[in-house]
Amino acid sequence: MDGTGDFSSIQEAILAARSFPDRQIVIQIKNGIYKEKVRIFSWNTNISLIGEDRDLTIITYDDYFDKINLGRNSTFFTATLSVEADYFYAYNLTIENTSGEVGQAIAVSATGDQIIFENCNLKGYQDTLYASGDYNRQYFKNCHIEGSTDFIFGGATVFFEKCIIHSLSNSYITAASTPINAAYGFVFYQCKLTAGEGVQQVFLGRPWRKYAKTVFLACEMGNHIKQEGWHNWNQPESEQTTFYGEYPLTNTLKKQRVAWAKDLKKKDVKKYTKSKVLGKDFWQPTS
Repeated sequence: MDGTGDFSSIQEAILAARSFPDRQIVIQIKNGIYKEKVRIFSWNTNISLIGEDRDLTIITYDDYFDKINLGRNSTFFTATLSVEADYFYAYNLTIENTSGEVGQAIAVSATGDQIIFENCNLKGYQDTLYASGDYNRQYFKNCHIEGSTDFIFGGATVFFEKCIIHSLSNSYITAASTPINAAYGFVFYQCKLTAGEGVQQVFLGRPWRKYAKTVFLACEMGNHIKQEGWHNWNQPESEQTTFYGEYPLTNTLKKQRVAWAKDLKKKDVKKYTKSKVLGKDFWQPTS
C-alpha cells in the first residue's frame, strides 16, 4: 500500500502465484484500505492472505444485487472476497461489503474445501458470509462476523469457534442449505451473539433449503435472540427435515423454543467436536 511491496494490489499478487503449488504461498498484506474485488481462483490452491493488523488491513468493496443486475443469481457476483480454491488461509484481515441496506451484498464467498479464517472481521449487511460447496469444510476462529438478514448462509460444513456473531437489525442470523446427506451443517462453538443498539428480535436461523442443519453449543446469547429461536421460513414441511439444536438450554428456554428444534444433551455434544465435524480425510485445521 505504501509502494514498498512487490505488488500494487492483492489481486495482482494472486495472479502472479503458481497454479496448484505443492506448498503454501503466503501473501503478506500491509495495513491500508484496499478497494478491490479479490478472487482466489480454483487453481490458486494453498494461498494464505496474512494482514499486518486485523483492524487496519481492510479489503473493501460495495457491489450489491441491483448494482450487479445480472438476473436472479446476481447475489453471487457481489462478493468482495471470493475463495474458490481449496486449502486457503486468512489471518488478520477485515473484509467488508459497504453497500449497506440495499439487499444482497456478500463480503466473503467461500466455496472451496479446507478453508480457514482466523482473527478476521467479516462485515456486511444482508448475506455477509456465503459458506458453500456441498460437503466442503471450513473453519472460522476468533472472527467477528456481522450483518442483518441471513448473514451466514450456504451449504458447507462450517465450524465457528469463539467468534463474535453480531446482528445489525431484527432479522435472521443463519440460512443454511445443507445437502441432504451431509452429517453436519453450521456448528457454533463457544461463540458470543451480540447485537446493535435497538436490535431485540433476532432468530438463530431459518432453512434456505429444507435439510438445513445448524447447532449452537456453549454459546453466549444476548437478549436480542427471540424466545422461539428458529423460524421455518413459512414452510411448515421443513420442520420435519431440518436439524436445529442448542446446548445447553435453560428450563425456561426449553419451553419457549419451537417444538421442532432439538434440545441437545451432554452426550450429543460429543458428536460435535471440531475433529468430528471437519475431520473427514483426517483434516485438522491449524493456524
